[in-house]
Parts: sequence; structure tokens; C-alpha cells
Amino acid sequence: MSKRTEPVSLGAAIEALVRSLGIGGKLKEYELVEVWPGIVGERIAQIAHVESVERGVATIRVSAAPWRTELSFRKQEILEKIHAEMQSEVIKDIRFR
Repeated sequence: MSKRTEPVSLGAAIEALVRSLGIGGKLKEYELVEVWPGIVGERIAQIAHVESVERGVATIRVSAAPWRTELSFRKQEILEKIHAEMQSEVIKDIRFR
């Protein structure tokens, strides 16, 4: 005799898989790649892109030194925008390179 199970939505099944694999935090970190242009604007996103995210630290590659300096000065403001946009504080720090 087989057990009948309730149907599960695709979203719920994916969420359960992510939870069982323990990769939810990592996926949330990489959400930054998706939301970055909306946070800094299209113009800045053209010269500064998310290079990597490791253990809550986002490394941003900036192609022009003056912009790297400007973004470093605005680091806290950008970090607050990231937290608001992602509704999470999974990104703890930003490094501009």
C-alpha cells in the first residue's frame, strides 16, 4: 500500500531543497549580484561590479580609482541600502578593489 502525499508547489519544493542542503545563506549573499545596479545606479554599476561574496564580505571591482575612493567614502550608506533592499544583513562588509 502506497502513501499518498499532498501536492507541493515548486517554490516550496525548492525552498525545502535549499534548506536541506544548507545553502540558503550563500544564495542570499549572491542575491547582491542581482540587486547591485538598483542600489548604486546603472552608471556606477557599469564601472563597479560584484566580483565575489565570501562569508558576508562583498568584493566590488571598480575600474576607476576616483570612483573607488568615492564608493569607499559612501561604504556605510551603500551597506545600509544593501540591507534594506535585500531585507537581510547577510552582507556584513564591502571591499572595493
